[in-house]
Amino acid sequence: MGLTSQSSGSSVLQSEPKIIHNIPDKKVIALAGNPNVGKSTVFNSLTGLNQHTGNWPGKTVTSAQGQYKHKDRNFTLVDIPGTYSLMANSVEEEVARDFICFGNPDATVIVTDATCMERNLNLVLQTLEITANVVVCVNLLDEAKRKKININLNELSRQLGVPVIGTSARSGEGLNELMDAVHELTSKRKTYSPFRINYTYVIEQAITLVEPSVKELIGNTLNSRWVTLKLLEGDKALLRALHKYLKYDLTEKFTITKKLNEAYNILREANIDNDQFRDTIVSDIVGMAANIFSTTITFENQKYNQLDRKIDSILTSKTFGRPIMIGLLGIVFWLTITGANTPSEIIFNCLFWIEDRLSDFFMWAGTPSWVHGILVMGIYRTLAWVVSVMLPPMAIFFPLFTLLEDSGYLPRIAFNLDNYFKKAYAHGKQALTMCMGFGCNAAGIIGCRIIDSPRERLIATITNNFVPCNGRFPTLIAIITMFFAGIAAGPFQSLLSALLLTGIVILGVVLTLLISKMLSKTILKGLPSSFTLELPPYRKPQIGRVIVRSIFDRTLFVLGRAVLVAAPAGLVIWILANIHLGNLSLLSHTANFLNPFAHLIGLDGHILMAFILGFPANEIVVPIIIMSYMATGNILELDSLDQLRQLLVSHNWTWLTAVCVMLFLLMHWPCGTTCLTIRKETQSWKWTLVSFLLPTITGVVICFVVANTVRLLGFA
Repeated sequence: MGLTSQSSGSSVLQSEPKIIHNIPDKKVIALAGNPNVGKSTVFNSLTGLNQHTGNWPGKTVTSAQGQYKHKDRNFTLVDIPGTYSLMANSVEEEVARDFICFGNPDATVIVTDATCMERNLNLVLQTLEITANVVVCVNLLDEAKRKKININLNELSRQLGVPVIGTSARSGEGLNELMDAVHELTSKRKTYSPFRINYTYVIEQAITLVEPSVKELIGNTLNSRWVTLKLLEGDKALLRALHKYLKYDLTEKFTITKKLNEAYNILREANIDNDQFRDTIVSDIVGMAANIFSTTITFENQKYNQLDRKIDSILTSKTFGRPIMIGLLGIVFWLTITGANTPSEIIFNCLFWIEDRLSDFFMWAGTPSWVHGILVMGIYRTLAWVVSVMLPPMAIFFPLFTLLEDSGYLPRIAFNLDNYFKKAYAHGKQALTMCMGFGCNAAGIIGCRIIDSPRERLIATITNNFVPCNGRFPTLIAIITMFFAGIAAGPFQSLLSALLLTGIVILGVVLTLLISKMLSKTILKGLPSSFTLELPPYRKPQIGRVIVRSIFDRTLFVLGRAVLVAAPAGLVIWILANIHLGNLSLLSHTANFLNPFAHLIGLDGHILMAFILGFPANEIVVPIIIMSYMATGNILELDSLDQLRQLLVSHNWTWLTAVCVMLFLLMHWPCGTTCLTIRKETQSWKWTLVSFLLPTITGVVICFVVANTVRLLGFA
C-alpha cells in the first residue's frame, strides 16, 4: 500500500493488453490471485527491479509487468489486479477476467494462500473454466506449517488436473520449482485435463443445448462452454468485451439467438431467472471448492486461527478497537517526532556546509551576485530545507506505517472505520486511502483506485487533503511545541506534542467524514456501495524487507517528487524577495495587500503569502515566513525553536494565531504534486479545481469562525 515507484509510473500499456505478445521470443504469464495472498511478493521476487507499470486502457487500475529468464526462455510476467472472483462485480475483476480470457497469456499462475485455500479455490475453478493453461501456486506454506495446516499438493494437483506448486515467496522457497512448471506448461510437453465444474442439471441442460452452436461459430479461439455460460448469464460487460474481441456480436447470430431462447424457456420452467441463475452458479462453484478442500487439506490443530480471532476480538471490537487504533497512531507520531530531530539537524548542518562551500566557489569564480542568489540562496537553499525537513520524518514514518501494513493491521483500521464512512455515504475503502495520505496525499489519491464506484472514488479523491501529509507534520509539530507543549518538560513535551498532533489528525478524519457526507448529499449524490473486506491473518513482518521497501520505494520516491517541485519554487521565492519597489520587496508588497483578509481568518499577510508560495511543497511554508519577517531575501533557519518563537511573538503571534495557522495548514489547498496527481487520476480539470477549492473554502470559513469567536469572547 502507499506510493511506490511501481504504483505511480507512467502509462506503458497504450493499447489492449494482448498486444504484449508482440515482444519476440517471450512467453507471457498472467499472475492472478486473491488480495493478500502474496501475489506481489511472488512478482517482485521473480522480476526484481526489471519491471514497469502503467494503467490498463480506459481503466483506473494499475498493471505491472516484469521480465524473468528461466532456463532457456524469457518470460514477461503481468501482475493483474487482485480479485476474489471473475464474475466482474468490480473494475479489478473485469480487468483480471478480460486479460485471462482475451489477453491470450501463454499461462496463468494463480497464487493462493495456503492458510485459507477453500476461499481461494473459488478463483482457481473459475479460471479453469476459461483456460487449461494454469499453474496453481500455493503460497505461504511457511504460515500454513506454523499453523499446522497440511496440504497434499499432489492430490490437489490430481483433482484440479493442473500443476500445483508450493512456495514461501517471502523467503524465495519454491519459486524455482514454480517457474519449472511454467516452463514445462508453455513448452507444451504435457497435456493437462483441468477440473470441469458440473452445474445443476437444468443449467447443464441449457449449456448442452447452446454450446454446439457457439463452438461452431468461435472455434477454438475461446472456451465455448464458458462463453455459453456467460451468454446464458447475460453479463453485459462481458458481451461487450466478446463483441470487441470477436469483431461481431454473438447475440445477433440467428442460430445462437434461437438456441438461447430455447434454453431460457427451460430455465424459466425450472423457475430460474437471471439472478437465481447467477446464484446457482456461485453456489455450485463454492460447493465443489469445499469438496476439493475437504479431501486435500487437513488440520492438526482445529483451532489454528484461534489466536488471530482472539486478537481481532480486541482490535476490532467496539469497545477497544478505535481507542487502540488512535493509540497506535499516537505512538507512530511520537516515535516520528522524537526520532526525527537529531537526523534532521545532522542533514541540515551537512547540506548547509555544502552551501557554504558552493558560496566560496562562486565568490572565487567571480560570479555575479544575482547568479549566486538564484542558484545557491534560492534554489539550493530551498532544496536543502525540503530534504532536511522531509527525509528524517519520512524515513521513520514510512517504515512504521509499512510494519502495520505488513503485519495485517491496516485492514483492521478499515474495518473499524467502515461504519463511519457508510454513514457518510462514502466507501469503506476510503479509510485505507486516508491512511496512505499520512505519508503523501498524492499517494492517497493514487490509492483511491482501489475504490470501484466512480462516485465514491471521486469523494475519496476530493477529501484526501484533509489528512495531514508528511510535509505538514514538521510545521504542525513546531507550532505545537512552541505554543502549547512548552508547558511540559523533558520527555513529556514530546508526548504532549504527539497527543496534540493526534488530536489534529482526528479532526482531519472528522472533517473528511463531514465533507464526504456533504458531497454525497449535493454534487455527488448516491448511496454507499458494499464491498468485501478481508481480514488477512496476522504475520510477522520482515523487518529488512520493510525497511528497504519503505526507504527506496516510498521515502526516496516521494522526496524526489518534492524536490522536483521545490526547485522552481526556490527560484520564484528568491525573485519575489529580492526585487524591490521602493523600500519594500515584491514579497512584502504582496503580503501587505493580503493583510486585511488574512487578519479576518486569524493570520497575517506574510503567513498567507507563505502558504501561497508554499504551493509546490508544504515544507517551505515556515522558512518563507521567517524570510518575510526578517526581510533578508533568503530562506533562513533559526538555531532553535526558542529563537523562532521569539521572532513569531515579536510579529504579533498569539496562541490564536498558532491555532489558526494549524487549522489552515490542515485544510488549505493541496500541494502542487497532489493537484497534478488529481488531474492525472480524474482526467478532469473541473474535479481538480473542486479538490483545490473545497478544502480552501473550508479552511477559510473555519479559521474565520474560530478567530472572530475568540475575539468576540475577549480571549485574545
